[in-house]
Amino acid sequence: MDRSSILLSRTMVILISIGALVSTFLGGMFALRFKDKLHLILGFSAGAIIGVAFFDLLPEALKLGKGNYDIDLITSIVAVSFFIYMILDRFIFFHSHGADETEGAKHVNRGILGAGSLSAHSFVDGVAIGLAFKVSPMIGVIVAVAVLVHDFSDGINTVNMILKNSGTQKQAFKWLLADAIAPVLGITSTLFFSVSESVLGLILAVFAGFFLYIGASDLLPESHHSHPTAWTTFATVLGVAVLYGAVHLAGV
Repeated sequence: MDRSSILLSRTMVILISIGALVSTFLGGMFALRFKDKLHLILGFSAGAIIGVAFFDLLPEALKLGKGNYDIDLITSIVAVSFFIYMILDRFIFFHSHGADETEGAKHVNRGILGAGSLSAHSFVDGVAIGLAFKVSPMIGVIVAVAVLVHDFSDGINTVNMILKNSGTQKQAFKWLLADAIAPVLGITSTLFFSVSESVLGLILAVFAGFFLYIGASDLLPESHHSHPTAWTTFATVLGVAVLYGAVHLAGV
């Protein structure tokens, strides 16, 4: 790329970094503001996070790994990641839907595991944007749009993972900040290293497995626990539909 293209790319990267931070932060603040409707937000989050896994992470992992890895390997990594998260959840963080105060610390740890996974995913999103801009500004913009369209829901999901696991608003806000800053750090980190598209595909496959577990086994059951099933189900379907539409619009 010539000097003017490099300058344009850097300017766009800065603007996209700010956009990712703001979008994620606003999503989290929305969840904190309407925490009295947490069951509905959890329902939406469940759909959104499952939608991200099926419509964004998995297709992108398959596309990036094409020519280097068999489809069976990619899907196997997704499955193994799902069960690794399950083992961590059940035997280290002790999954439970109860509200026993003696289990409070364990619930918080589970929330941290989930929020940490989401933040790590946001960091990888930033890495993907930075690496894409190294290829060309056009590819960078396409990847950036795909990331930005689900950053708002990422903020919601991060806050929900803390609140629903007995965490405080202060803890949720701290993790929201971490998730909002993560893509900026990811983009910045690509100034110092590069990874191949095939390796990035494997990383995305791992997060697809994590997110499928978080959505299906954690957020989804919790959303309708002691709440009307009809409305939470509607919220979940809405979350899936919104992410499906957002990902496909980003690819136009």
